[in-house]
Parts: sequence; structure tokens; C-alpha cells
Amino acid sequence: MSTRNISINIFLAIAALLGMDLYVFFVLRKSISSPSGRRIFYAVYSISVVIAYIGLYFLYTNFLIKPLQASLIPNLFVGFFFSFFVFKLLLITFFLVEDIVRMAKFLFLVVLNIFKDKKLDTGPDSRRKFIRKAGLLVAAIPFTSMLYGITKGKYNLKVNTIKLSFKNLPKAFEGYKIVQISDIHSGSFDDREAILDGIDLVKEQEADLILFTGDLVNNDSREIVPFIDDFKRLQAPDGVYSILGNHDYGDYKKWPSEKDKMENMELLHEYQREMGFKLLNNENDSIRRGEEEIGIYGVENWGNPPFPQRGDIDKALRGRENIDFKILMSHDPTHWNKKVLQHPTHFDLTLSGHTHGMQFGVEIPGFKWSPSKYIYPQWAGLYKKSKQYLYVNRGFGFLGFPGRVGIWPEITVIELSRKT
Repeated sequence: MSTRNISINIFLAIAALLGMDLYVFFVLRKSISSPSGRRIFYAVYSISVVIAYIGLYFLYTNFLIKPLQASLIPNLFVGFFFSFFVFKLLLITFFLVEDIVRMAKFLFLVVLNIFKDKKLDTGPDSRRKFIRKAGLLVAAIPFTSMLYGITKGKYNLKVNTIKLSFKNLPKAFEGYKIVQISDIHSGSFDDREAILDGIDLVKEQEADLILFTGDLVNNDSREIVPFIDDFKRLQAPDGVYSILGNHDYGDYKKWPSEKDKMENMELLHEYQREMGFKLLNNENDSIRRGEEEIGIYGVENWGNPPFPQRGDIDKALRGRENIDFKILMSHDPTHWNKKVLQHPTHFDLTLSGHTHGMQFGVEIPGFKWSPSKYIYPQWAGLYKKSKQYLYVNRGFGFLGFPGRVGIWPEITVIELSRKT
């Protein structure tokens, strides 16, 4: 895309945002009758708009510069921009529906008035005030939730424990405990103490094996440097294994040359080794208990375009095709749907991440929803097809929107047992 086209798109986006602000401002102002109430409204709304546009500025500059580390204040401004945008979007939905109904009724009455000499009336003002108040109430729920999400929710780590039984699990692995983490996105962190608490929480699970399913960074391998010693503390008797996610390749950053991009990838491999992570790039390993073993297989990222499709199951299997019990690490759950289930080799358990559950949704007993479900058939939690399991981790970190609402960051504990 040319610089001219980018400038036009930015201009149109700002014009649309200004239009939203003006529309919401004038509609809300009509709902306030007292002079003192209007003065308070003018002050609050003006301050909110200023904060939101500062957030937009930080969002734009971060998109261009792609900083190696985030900081709390810019993240809060960016988070407020997203929160205020959703607030206005919901209000506009309510207001537009009400305006369209009023206009339709007005036109209908105009037609009636042509044939019947009746006074035009578009309905009581009390009804319009009620609709505006209802809109405010509905819009306030996600707005306040998102404010919580950008302050506390993004580090509200949850430990989700699942127990899976398999007929072909070797006896020696009865009760075997795996911890899965995914999507660290170290370039987004703005609270090191919260990260240390998360790492401690992983350690408290006392796993036999830790598996990390990709996206260590956002754009640049150097993002992980301040946290190398912290993540080095993640240890398990059978080791820590990792794979690459779509963000780990550096595809979303403009590099001075292809050589610089390759050096960035070499650095990522080096940092993972320094942390004690064993990176599986279309490779495998096995965990032994006496004479019995299970296979650990890791593929590079494979997703629907524009995400890269570097994962190669056949290559990852080489040398350990005949192990009875197989665990596959594949960052994008799309791979499970499109390739893993159709592959002649049976993988008992596939572990993925990538979706973050879009960091926004509702999860309560008996009900689970997120906009992510309209993009990914498997977007969070446990799935089963053809005697094969997939678990999609909701992610350790966050990206884009610097918060989480309803879809909390996750540490997954998987306990294996033999099915009798």
C-alpha cells in the first residue's frame, strides 16, 4: 500500500471517529436538561475524548515503531481508546435504531396527514429518553469491564486443570502432569511483578513437563531480553519444550534487510536455549519412563493466509513415527482442523494457542462466547474429534488491546491417565 493510500485511510478513520464523537455528544446532550448537568457532561465527555485520542496516537505510533518493551501509561491510554470506542459504538447502535424508527413513523404520519387532516406526532419524548438511558446502561457494562481488563484483567491468570484418559497411554505415564502455556507476547508486558507472579504460579503446578506453544514475542526477538532470567526459572523434570508462533518470525516488522530478519530469528533461537526451552521446529523428542515412552512433536506455524504455513507434520514425525502415544504442539488450531485430523498418523493430543479467545468474551458454567468463535471453530478449551483431542490455550499474555475481559490469561494443567 502506498504512502498516499495510507494517509487517505488515516484521514478517513479520524473523520469517522470525529463523526461518532459528535453524534454521541449531541444525542446525549439532549438527554440532560439542567444547566449544571450539562456543564458536568461537557467536562466529562471532553476529557474522555482527549484521553481516547491520546490513546489513538500511542496505538498508531506503536504500530509504526513497534517498541521492544511496553509501558503502563501508554497501555492505559490505548486501552481507554478501545473501551471508549466500544462504548460509543453501542450507544450509536441504540440511537440510530431509535432515530430510524422515529423517521419511519414520521414519514408514515406524513402520508396519513395527506389524506386525513391530523396533527403530526412522532411519539412521546419520554420514550426517547428511556431508550437513551437504556443505551447508556447497556454501553456502560462493556465499558467498565474493559477498564477493569486494562488494569487488572490482563494479569488475572487462571489455572485450568483437565484430566484426559487414553487406552494407549503407557502404564508408566499414569498420572503424568503436563503444563501448557502459550502466547507470552513479552513485548506487551507493562508489569514485571505480575509476570513473576505468573511464573511462580506455573512452578506451583509441579509439572512433569512444560510445553510452550508459540508467540514468545510480538515482532522482535529482543523483546524477551528483560525477562530471560525470569522465564529461565520455568523448569520441569522432563524439560521445557517450545514451538514458534506466527509472531515469532518477525513478519510484522519492516527490517532493513533480509539479513537483519534472519539474524533476528537466530537471536530468538539463542534466547530460547538460554531460557532452557528446547525448540522443536518440525522436530520431535521422546520422554522415557523405563522401557516405555511418549512422543513430543512440534511443528512450525501453520494457519490460514495471511498466517505462514511452515508446519510440516511428516518432517516432525521422522525417526519417531512408531511411538504409540503422541503429543503434537501446533500454534494455530486451524492446523488441527485442516491437516492434523486428515493425516494418516494419529495424534492423541494436540496443543495450540494463537486465538487468545480474542481477549474478550463470556465464560460461565454452561455458556462460552467470544467473537473469536466466528473466525476459529476451535478457539478456547478442549475439543475432541475422531478420538483425537485438541486443547486451545487462551494465552499467557496479550496483544493489541492491552487488556482482557472475560477471557482470562491461562495456565493449563493436563493430567494423563489410562482408560480401562
